[in-house]
Amino acid sequence: MKNIYKSIPLLFIAIAISGFYTSCKKDKTSGIPQVSYVRVTDPAKSDSLLTGSYLGTVIAIRGANLGDVKEIWFNDQKASLNPTYITDQTILVTIPDTIPKIVTNKIKLIYGNMDTMAVDFKVLVPAPTAQSMVCEYVNDGDTATIDGDYFLNDPNIPLQVIFPGNIQATIVKASKTELLVVVPTGAGKGRITVKSLYGPGLSKFYFRDDRNMILDFDNLTAAGGWRAGVMGHSAPASISGNYVRFTGVIPANGGDWTSAEDPFSFDFWPIANGRPKAPLYTGDLTNAELKFECNVTSPWQAGALQMIFTPYLTTGANGYIGDVNVPRGLWMPWQATGSFSTKGWVTVAIPLSTFTYSWYGAICATKLTQDMLYGLTFFVLAGGVNGTSCTPDICIDNIRIVPIQ
Repeated sequence: MKNIYKSIPLLFIAIAISGFYTSCKKDKTSGIPQVSYVRVTDPAKSDSLLTGSYLGTVIAIRGANLGDVKEIWFNDQKASLNPTYITDQTILVTIPDTIPKIVTNKIKLIYGNMDTMAVDFKVLVPAPTAQSMVCEYVNDGDTATIDGDYFLNDPNIPLQVIFPGNIQATIVKASKTELLVVVPTGAGKGRITVKSLYGPGLSKFYFRDDRNMILDFDNLTAAGGWRAGVMGHSAPASISGNYVRFTGVIPANGGDWTSAEDPFSFDFWPIANGRPKAPLYTGDLTNAELKFECNVTSPWQAGALQMIFTPYLTTGANGYIGDVNVPRGLWMPWQATGSFSTKGWVTVAIPLSTFTYSWYGAICATKLTQDMLYGLTFFVLAGGVNGTSCTPDICIDNIRIVPIQ
């Protein structure tokens, strides 16, 4: 019996060595790479085989003898390889985002002593993506800036930008990621279409978006509250009628409670404004944003724009401004560089998911809920971050809540 037990450790060692040798032998690549198929990387769609895919897409190359692959080229574009994602049977790789100049419709694998082999595969270029507009409210005849990708002009099939109303715009300047266009006369409201030789793409944003408009300071005002806001309509030039203007001296600490209230705030109380009891937004608050147009003509260097939603019955009192249990959004665009101003009107988007602060910048224990979304107060005040005493000129228009595109 002793002899049998003494031999067991030796048997385990032998098995372990054998297993290690077999494992190494399996992982070692030998021979010409073989590509059986290409598929998507989502395990739930592992049976979705590909003969082509778009720029920037992650794909899985499946086959044998792939562990010795040193380079992968899609047409004339070299992909970046991560050794962690290369095994003998699979390579995970991202198709380069650069549009090829020489199209071969091949994936080329370089392995061993720089030997090559190729398989058929088409790299597809997406239709244009218009992601955002520097300012969503631009007057007819003025130049608008559109940011996105795949704005590709072709002499045979020129790039086109079509505004709502099916009116084509004049393109002033175009790059792959930016367009400058003249807004055509008669342009309407809604999504913009950008067409290239690779197809049409609808903008993620709405031009002159008036969905869920809260205040436009023309037909929808903050009248009825203690402060309706100081109105402006020129210098700077308006983009859509009247706008509210915040201007005056802000001390370095953001004013605390020393800021003058009238020139730096408005109170929209719907019950005092004569509006019906209806929430300002009924959709998913985690997928919504407060948007407005803003023009800062004199440097803003201290204080936070406090954006506070209030329940329907709130009126004739402003204790909620300093209440640490009332959540709000704080916008301090000067904080990163010490100063903020704009070159004309810009569109600002602040997700409602970031309305999590108290008035001094601490995280509020109370969460923003649907029953708070009836009234709205803006006040340039405090924020909890010291800046530089300044006299900004902050103009705001077209305050709305819309889904995040």
